Amino acid sequence: MSENKNRVSIVGNLGADPEIRVTPTGRKMAKFNVATSETYQNSQGEKVTETQWHHLVAWGKLAEKAEEELQKGTEVSLEGKIIYRQYVDKDGAKKSVTEITVLELSCLSQRSKSEA
Repeated sequence: MSENKNRVSIVGNLGADPEIRVTPTGRKMAKFNVATSETYQNSQGEKVTETQWHHLVAWGKLAEKAEEELQKGTEVSLEGKIIYRQYVDKDGAKKSVTEITVLELSCLSQRSKSEA
């Protein structure tokens, strides 16, 4: 059996250019959102499309790849692991976040800079 049981695979499109940051220790991080859509017919026979947004974080070399290759509209295929974390915001409110830490990343298509 596989050691890594927390694994997710997504194919979708970036909603915006990645946000790139560098930690105080010099490690690069890329944050971006990917949309996936599913189309089906409802009970009235109408075509319905539902879109889900996934929050992703890439670190190190994958963050560099994201910075170089990804932009709004890029279709990507990726694998990662789901992370659930909590934090306290500046107003003292407890917040929960669900995000995917990217483990593998491939560009399937890319828009030109003039299209973005």
